[in-house]
Amino acid sequence: MNDLRIDSSRAGQYLARIGAQRPVTADADVLRDLHRRHLLSVPFENLSVHLGEDIVLEAEALTGKVATDRRGGFCYELNGAFAALLAALGFPVTLLAARVFGEDGPGPLFDHLALRVETPQPWLVDVGFGRHSEYPLRLDRRGEQADPGGVFRVSETPQGDLDVHRDGVPQYRLEQRPRALADFEMGCWWNSTSPKSHFTRSLVCSLLTETGRITLSGRTLTVTGAGGRHEEELPEEAVPAAYREHFGIVLDRAPVVECGTGS
Repeated sequence: MNDLRIDSSRAGQYLARIGAQRPVTADADVLRDLHRRHLLSVPFENLSVHLGEDIVLEAEALTGKVATDRRGGFCYELNGAFAALLAALGFPVTLLAARVFGEDGPGPLFDHLALRVETPQPWLVDVGFGRHSEYPLRLDRRGEQADPGGVFRVSETPQGDLDVHRDGVPQYRLEQRPRALADFEMGCWWNSTSPKSHFTRSLVCSLLTETGRITLSGRTLTVTGAGGRHEEELPEEAVPAAYREHFGIVLDRAPVVECGTGS
């Protein structure tokens, strides 16, 4: 899709960011490797929401934030940027809109952005949902799919959408109609500005590690790994150093949650 175009130089910077070499072929093994490298290198974070930074849903801006600014983002940013990289490497990529499940069922459309990638088998690629699968999931399989992140299942709804389950719990409902980045602008705006949005009421930065996950939520640093789970409340002055040490994010000021809790 035209709105995903980036040049070869930016693609090279992006590959360097996630510690990958430029692949010779666009096949399933390469896709799996890039997917996990991305999760290990680029954090899921909503710092821009609380720093007053503009979130621009254009390929150059999204890939620049990841590749050169060495930041992360939430679903629109991470999956949007990854889509541009994959397209530059020769993968057929389709943007898909999703509705995230809550207590009352699936939420509004465009609440989440995920990807369909062909190798030529169809894969669900999602590096922007926080804790999710470490590897792509087959979109054309209806049985259980084991992954280090859990046991996943993709089921079809009577309307032709796809429900994605993790460990028996529905995560989101995926529409199969192709979309463009511009289609997600309203959802991104709402999630980054509404006082009802989870992202405006909390502050999170989370990254997959080789043994578990590390998350900084407000001032609470949580590390899970082979040795179990460790949680620590950081003093306010230590937060910027924690972003730098654990996530490689250098900030000139600490983000502040203006509404709700989480700071």
